[in-house]
Amino acid sequence: MHEKRKQGISRRSFLKAAAGAVGAGTILPQAAQASGGDSVATLIDLSRCDGCPGRYVPACVEACKAEHIPGMPAPVDPIPVPFPRAVIEDWSKKQEVSDRLTPYNRIFVQQAIVEFQGYKHTISIPRRCMHCDNPACATLCPFSANHKQANGAVVIDPDLCFGGAKCRTLCPWEIPQRQSGVGLYLHVLPTLMGNGVMFKCDLCSARLKEGQKPACVEACPRQAMLIGPREEIFLDAEHRARQMQGFIYGKAENGGTGTLYVSPVPFEVLDQAVKKGKGRPGLAPVKRKMDATDTLGAVTLAAPAVGLVAGLAGSIKSLADRRAKESKDEARHE
Repeated sequence: MHEKRKQGISRRSFLKAAAGAVGAGTILPQAAQASGGDSVATLIDLSRCDGCPGRYVPACVEACKAEHIPGMPAPVDPIPVPFPRAVIEDWSKKQEVSDRLTPYNRIFVQQAIVEFQGYKHTISIPRRCMHCDNPACATLCPFSANHKQANGAVVIDPDLCFGGAKCRTLCPWEIPQRQSGVGLYLHVLPTLMGNGVMFKCDLCSARLKEGQKPACVEACPRQAMLIGPREEIFLDAEHRARQMQGFIYGKAENGGTGTLYVSPVPFEVLDQAVKKGKGRPGLAPVKRKMDATDTLGAVTLAAPAVGLVAGLAGSIKSLADRRAKESKDEARHE
């Protein structure tokens, strides 16, 4: 049995986070984009994925859980109730959930049963982070906890994340999922600042750096998931789409992504058939939520850091003012 990652953040980690926030104001938007020939992409061929029938969970899901759950921090007990939204997202007692995205389940397989061109199709669709080319989630993270790495992976640093969920708000698929009761916020303002840590697929970035494939790709028994140099994967996706007279998803979505799906059925048809909701993204064509603000460049990048400091100071002042007013009111009625 693997020992869970211990909960505890030092003052050094907090200073590291603060430095990240200030640094975010000086980074140009292009810095969040994939760079150079080292960037990889993934291809998910829906004509090959069968959802692993006969298994309790698909092989990719099982492999991902085995790779990431042992390193998950245990939440504090009790978890502080955040103010003003008294909402706690605790998946620590529901780690077995595998039919949606959670902090403990960073890939899941949707199923769509559809009719297209007179034929009935059963399509299984592995879903996880799309690893966008220019991810707004990384560009606007207040503490620079979210980064687009040179290898193409979009990675959240759990030691810097406050769980504010701006990344989920900016993501058109709402991929990142929050685990409350863990992370840096517990050592700053546990009821007023953040609410945990956001977790999502990081493309097994640590494995990539060791020259290994992501766990899900390595485990797929039908080789429906592939990873390789970005240009080669894009050419492969185009070739497969032509062969099956099919369709590609991810090439233009959200301004372009590092994950391409190839399907014999249009994605608009699949989108109508899959179960959607929290933790279950759709497959409709999507545009960047930041299209209107991308041109603001460094100004929008600096704003979160400035806003965070101002917001923190404002929260403390508001709390102090409210307590002072309550004291005066009590004294007036004595």
